[in-house]
Amino acid sequence: MYTGGYHKKLEELFKRSNVKLGDSVIIQTSNETHTGILLPRYEYADDNHLVLKLKNGYNIGINLRKIKSIKKIVEKAGTSDKHSIDYNYVDNFSFESTDQNFSKGDLPNLSLLSTGGTISSKIDYRTGGVMAALTAKELNDSIPELVKIANIDPEVVLTEYSENIKPEHWSLIAKKVANNILSSKYEGIIVSHGTDTMHYTSAALSFALQNPPIPVVLVGAQRSSDRPSSDASLNLIGACTFATKSKVSGVFVAMHYSISDDVIACHIGTRVRKNHTSRRDAFHSIDVSPFSLVKKDQIEISNQYTDLIFQQRSKSFERMIVRPNFENKVSLLKFYPGFDCRMIDYCVKSGQKAIIFEGTGLGHINKGCFSHIKSAIDNGILIFMTSQCIWGRTALTVYDTGRDLLNLGVIPLSNMTSETALVKAMWCLGNLKEVKDVVKMMTTNIANEFTKRITVD
Repeated sequence: MYTGGYHKKLEELFKRSNVKLGDSVIIQTSNETHTGILLPRYEYADDNHLVLKLKNGYNIGINLRKIKSIKKIVEKAGTSDKHSIDYNYVDNFSFESTDQNFSKGDLPNLSLLSTGGTISSKIDYRTGGVMAALTAKELNDSIPELVKIANIDPEVVLTEYSENIKPEHWSLIAKKVANNILSSKYEGIIVSHGTDTMHYTSAALSFALQNPPIPVVLVGAQRSSDRPSSDASLNLIGACTFATKSKVSGVFVAMHYSISDDVIACHIGTRVRKNHTSRRDAFHSIDVSPFSLVKKDQIEISNQYTDLIFQQRSKSFERMIVRPNFENKVSLLKFYPGFDCRMIDYCVKSGQKAIIFEGTGLGHINKGCFSHIKSAIDNGILIFMTSQCIWGRTALTVYDTGRDLLNLGVIPLSNMTSETALVKAMWCLGNLKEVKDVVKMMTTNIANEFTKRITVD
């Protein structure tokens, strides 16, 4: 049985000191005094340290050999003698409201849909890993700053790490978002999501929900909500600020703009990509600037977006188009030196309906694969070309390799990212029956998946 992760020596110390997990304690060591909450320790940790959560939110480990005494802090009369672990620590930064006289009835209403991921997780003290734990309500309740921004209606749609998200989940999320929009109760929709595949889901919602009358903002966290270095609170605060104060509608992703806690960036759902495994500023807009920056309670819109497709926030949902279906049988293949062209043949045999290639540079693939590509196209598979370069666009007319691919029937996708291209192909094939309609839709700009050649700010 799990006993808080502490083994015999520390359990005996706790018993002698009459303390237990969750108690506020004062620990005297050989040269320091520490005050905090006694936390569990993961099952696989050593038997020589205990974990204490300090008042500033940080956790420290204290060596058993240095401990002189542990004393429980006795509550004053009229207060509870129970102590709970504070998982809701917020860094020393908040988006302060300029209106100190608001009442809850004056605030806009937001829908908060939780799908899981790190933003809805906390540390599992049995293993030391992160586990899904927070519901949408718990996430909302853990961030007191939100009560100054909006009345938030939390709801759990999924509880999945983002690596477990599938196209059928996109359909489920899209339908739920659409239903909440059609209810006319909300000024915006917030979708909390794991970061690893959040840019896939944001692209999926961008295609499945065209012309939404209100903002739909996906938000995640690189670090779980109970960590003192967590970005969860600030990202969610920034997402809610943008959803309530922006004048435009569409699908966006809200995450840290830099490693500092002063600005949140809101990216277009089809132009964003996760480019770092763990940094707070892991997400970047590709070939464009972030749509806006949220600085405290102020929103700054980039001047790049005058020529892009956006509609003003509206109370009418008559223009909204909901097409939530996705086809699974689409593959994303990355070309590399030594690429086995038989992978293309496998796509044919497995019944794939389209292949998105990440070609080199301008969109090139080894000529040894040309016969395999021709065979796939002859078998009715659509083949689209993107670049494995993060920035820039394909150009199959520059070199003879590209011109040969065009002659084979490969369709270039300019500067659409490969992740967005994969999602769009799944969406097109899930909602359109005729091949010619799929090709036309794939090469038509629907949700800013293509952009003009502009200079990034």
